[in-house]
Amino acid sequence: MSIIYALATPPVQSAICVFRVSGKGCLDALSKLFSSELAKPRYFYKTKMLYKGAFIDSVAVVFFKGPKSFTGEDSFEVYAHGGLAVMSKVVEVFDAVGFEEAQPGEFSKRAFLNNKISLSQAEAVSDLISASSKEEASRVSLVLSGDFEGRIFDFSGQLDALRVLVEGEIDFTDEDEVFIQNLAELSADVSRLSAEFSSFAGACSSRKNSLNKPRVLIAGPPNSGKSSLFNALLSRDRSIVSSIAGTTRDLIDSELVLQNIVLTLGDSAGVRNTDDLIEDAGINISFDEIKKSDLVILVFDEETKGSVSFFRELLGEQKHLLVYNKIDVTDKRPLGFDLFVSAKEMDGLNALRKILDERLSVDESEKDQSYLVRERHVNIFSEVSSRLDLVSSSIEANESLDVVAENLKTCRDLLAEVVGIKTSDELLGEIFSSFCIGK
Repeated sequence: MSIIYALATPPVQSAICVFRVSGKGCLDALSKLFSSELAKPRYFYKTKMLYKGAFIDSVAVVFFKGPKSFTGEDSFEVYAHGGLAVMSKVVEVFDAVGFEEAQPGEFSKRAFLNNKISLSQAEAVSDLISASSKEEASRVSLVLSGDFEGRIFDFSGQLDALRVLVEGEIDFTDEDEVFIQNLAELSADVSRLSAEFSSFAGACSSRKNSLNKPRVLIAGPPNSGKSSLFNALLSRDRSIVSSIAGTTRDLIDSELVLQNIVLTLGDSAGVRNTDDLIEDAGINISFDEIKKSDLVILVFDEETKGSVSFFRELLGEQKHLLVYNKIDVTDKRPLGFDLFVSAKEMDGLNALRKILDERLSVDESEKDQSYLVRERHVNIFSEVSSRLDLVSSSIEANESLDVVAENLKTCRDLLAEVVGIKTSDELLGEIFSSFCIGK
């Protein structure tokens, strides 16, 4: 395999940036790139990064010798200053020495191919990065820790034990060898396994919908301070603010990190009657986004509070918050509003963040210790459960043991697919392509 590298931190200005390098022969480049002698693996060295005598940056370096590394290969990491110019210089050096930029998920894929992690654990790495709440992260961690994989291997072992009995009975039936004393016992063993597996499968929910971040849309009439509130919640100018009605003409999205969850916050165009075709298109987008949101923050001020009933009728049963903005310019506190804020003076925003966190976080009573897995896992478990039902039906109907053996073998092969023992190259490509670069 080639030597690959990737920036493992976001490509934005920050205190530090981290580059990862992996591949046979990569450690040979250490003496060419760094001024200090790097003798011991797993030690941090403060040194200078150089290339052909030119100073690149003061860095920290740690290296790992395979197989005692994440990928199972020789690898090293470089911790440099987080300036964009520094990142560009490091990339140029790595390209110059013949390293190749890693594809999405390539580090995790190599870890899987080198038997450092199972396929389900590799997928859990990506899912943990994507988790939008503590509860989701906890459920994914059960998969990453190996607990999930251990259950799969336990079921696989039970299937193997049943296959030994059934296939032994088929192969040695003419040699007076008895593997199955009676079919009733076999049927009971299959039923117990089926019930236990169904309980396990029921504790696994698909990540298809679970890892979608809650969506919150800021909506309301024009000029009520929606964009100002959007920027204030994000603590930066993400949306254009103007006293001219209709300034926001398209949807603007950004992530908002709260105490327990991460949500997607949207700023929409103000809803009003208009002859401006572009603004009207933005208003139509707002209508569509309102329907797709988990929660809508309706923002009004003293001038626009009269349209509250219109928006309430528009939303119907959809979850929403009524927010009265611009309390810095008025002492009025109209009845019926959930919160009073000043986006300009940042007043009341902590209370708003707290309400969003409480309303969108998973209720403690609904939390469980189930596994958060991939859609492909759920589909496989459904097929295994169906096959086990077929096995029970075949035994009860006194059908040929060949049919029973074939279904048990299929169940075993399906479970092997979950952890990657039997997986096609096409499936691997599809799985790892969804990972972020550097992981």
